[in-house]
Amino acid sequence: MASFKPTKIPVYPKLGEKVTQDTLYWKNYKAPVQIKEFGAVSNIDFSPVAPHNFAVTAFTRVHLYGPFSQEPVKTFTRFKDTAYCGRFRSDGQLLVAGCEDSVVRLFDVSGKVALRMFKGHTKAVHVTDFTSDRYQILTGSDDYTCRLWDIPNAAELSTYQEHTDYIRCGVTSKLNRDLFITGSYDHTLKVFDARAEKSAITMDHGQPVESLLLYPSEGLLVSAGGRYVKVWDLLKGGQPLVSLKNHHKTVTCLALGNNGERLLSASLDRHVKVYNTTTYKVVHNFDYAAAILSLALAPDDESIVVGMTNSILSIKHRKHTEESKEIMSQQRRRPSYRVFVKGKNYVPKPDDYLVSKPVKEHLAKYDKELKKFNVSKALDAALEVWLRRKKPEITVGVIKELDRRGTLKNALAGRDEKQLSQLLHFVIGNIVDTRFAPVLLTAAEMILDIYKSVIGQSALIDQQLLRLQNILESEINLERELLEVLGMLDAMFATSITRKEVPYSDVGRSNGLAQGEASSSRPELQVT
Repeated sequence: MASFKPTKIPVYPKLGEKVTQDTLYWKNYKAPVQIKEFGAVSNIDFSPVAPHNFAVTAFTRVHLYGPFSQEPVKTFTRFKDTAYCGRFRSDGQLLVAGCEDSVVRLFDVSGKVALRMFKGHTKAVHVTDFTSDRYQILTGSDDYTCRLWDIPNAAELSTYQEHTDYIRCGVTSKLNRDLFITGSYDHTLKVFDARAEKSAITMDHGQPVESLLLYPSEGLLVSAGGRYVKVWDLLKGGQPLVSLKNHHKTVTCLALGNNGERLLSASLDRHVKVYNTTTYKVVHNFDYAAAILSLALAPDDESIVVGMTNSILSIKHRKHTEESKEIMSQQRRRPSYRVFVKGKNYVPKPDDYLVSKPVKEHLAKYDKELKKFNVSKALDAALEVWLRRKKPEITVGVIKELDRRGTLKNALAGRDEKQLSQLLHFVIGNIVDTRFAPVLLTAAEMILDIYKSVIGQSALIDQQLLRLQNILESEINLERELLEVLGMLDAMFATSITRKEVPYSDVGRSNGLAQGEASSSRPELQVT
């Protein structure tokens, strides 16, 4: 007697998003580490020098975290009110932060007390940054002014009052110590040169500007405000290049990743979008639990740190190939691992007599019932909730096997209201799927033939049958419309192709007629 063959489940093409290199790259992160802060996380900044600690500004504190620490390694609490925009200097030794009390404080990373306090603004200071020469600080405030400060003398160098609303973002050039850019709630971006008294370039974003970002070459500037992310060409005097509108709420922060090849934007809609900087198309998307206020990437994208309005700091660390291999080996390992591995790689010698042990094949529950010819129980096993929801192809495969054996009608018959309702629910949910439609249409016809005599006895079954009818009618109408569109397209393509006349050749005529007679007796052929 031949051995039982398990049901062959067909492999269908997977539906959904395409797996690209960007998908693999940005999904290669561990589960996020979440840390509760004292307030909304308004700014995150990574130190440029190893080990690349990052400063988190939240409420009245600035915390310093190590690359893999879950507790702050340093805390600066010398703020009388809410702190803003804690940023590192390029050597990682100093940190500057603004405050709601209008005072700018400069800290030594190895100390706790403020080294310098810069007073001059009259309202909250939301923007701070170091210039490229390390000896000056840029600040922007809600008093509509941006100022340059000298660090050694703790003195104000210059003041610019060209904005007409709050200044909430700014960035300094890393290639030229005199250049810096500010963004304001008056919808404008302004490029300043410290050697001049007025701004050099003014650009209109069209929305209150929340964040600015300079490309490493500093030829392109990215601004975020409202639902828009815009790219500007500074070498052409601030000419707009691209306007992106992929978020549903205000975009709050920007970052560059993958060595400047990817642009990231975060928004109050809880999403982080990853753009290709060549085509500016979205290549990946991150989803978070709350509105996002701040975003930063570690060098080489080793970590993604996100700060949210619910005071949660989310940290994702990149997986490495060695770690993933270790995790996989640990998952496969069992208590008797050594016993099973012993002799696994042994290669028999030519003179050895090999005695093979038959491998026992474990059958699924529906295959066990099929082996016993319990076709109705086999279908019940394939209609279990977790199976029909997670792997509908297995349920369809069992129905197809029953139809091949000619026992599908027997398996569908003799069902009570609950069992029939489950079966109809599965058919309704998957009959319009092109992968399953040929099999389920046959099953639906058999169900109607078997249970047509009991229609009207159950309100639930009647409702499901009406729903099935509506779905099929809708699908038929769609197919008719598609056929009409295909007919129109065929007609358009046929009329758009030019027709060419094919002249007859005098050579090879076998009927002996002259050229004029031949042309008059045979019509000219036309090729479409």
